Amino acid sequence: MTPNVQIQAFLQAKSAEEGAAKNTIDAYARDLVDFQEYLAEHSSDFLSAQMGVIERYIVMLDDGGLSRATRARRLSAIKQFYRFCVEEGWRVDNPAIQISGPSRKKSLPKTLSVEQVEALLSTSVSSAKTHEDRLRQNCLMQILYATGMRVSELMSLPLSVARGHPQFLLIRGKGGKERIVPLSPPAQDALKDWLAFRDQENDALKSDGLAVSPYLFPSRGKLGHLTRHWFYQKIKDWAILSGISPDLVTPHTIRHAFATHLLANGADLRVIQTLLGHADVSTTEIYTHVLEDRLRDLVLDHHPLARRS
Repeated sequence: MTPNVQIQAFLQAKSAEEGAAKNTIDAYARDLVDFQEYLAEHSSDFLSAQMGVIERYIVMLDDGGLSRATRARRLSAIKQFYRFCVEEGWRVDNPAIQISGPSRKKSLPKTLSVEQVEALLSTSVSSAKTHEDRLRQNCLMQILYATGMRVSELMSLPLSVARGHPQFLLIRGKGGKERIVPLSPPAQDALKDWLAFRDQENDALKSDGLAVSPYLFPSRGKLGHLTRHWFYQKIKDWAILSGISPDLVTPHTIRHAFATHLLANGADLRVIQTLLGHADVSTTEIYTHVLEDRLRDLVLDHHPLARRS
């Protein structure tokens, strides 16, 4: 069995058993191919490699200037791959089990003020060239800011989840896990208007004997729906038109703004964890930096000695 076949078997298992997203599978593939090429250069392969060669590979990544997050991800892929090798009976030992790599450094996420988000929401509508663009762009931005969902989740939303004037949306996230997120009134209105337009378009397609897309935001591309790259470029354009540095704005920045603004206004961290679809609350805790200002204001506004001074 060649190394490439071994990698493909691992990827298929990840996809079938854990429902790993395509982006995750692609990352595993790149990481394992890179490691396999390193092993080949050092007269080794997956089934004969020992702990020492894996450690030297991780050190080489560090020397090569790869970020802490990338090195941690590479080692995670290798560890999971060797666990799979043991389960399949290809090896009796796991040479990576005792290797501890760099932990992922948790840096504060880039976020936006409420005023900046409102400017982006407004520009997404005012910059539209057609009635269809105006309705679609308003719906995209309102839902994104109202729910904090990942852009890949937003792009692939099925049309069926938006039926019946919903106050909540059912989202299928990483690993096929489902969660329910509420829609704000502006998001509900934007969705209602976009659906009304879509229904008119769909009626015209049906009358011509053409198929109707199952996605809320369809496109003619091979995926059948709008892509992350399309939306990424759009939101950069809206940032420039809004007078905001495009370096500060990505679809993921809106997700961060959603969480930060909720927390700043008193939302519970566990609730935000659920809404974001984080498996572990430690991932959500990165947003607690916004609590510092709130706690300081709380003391200054309500502590008797602070008021007296």
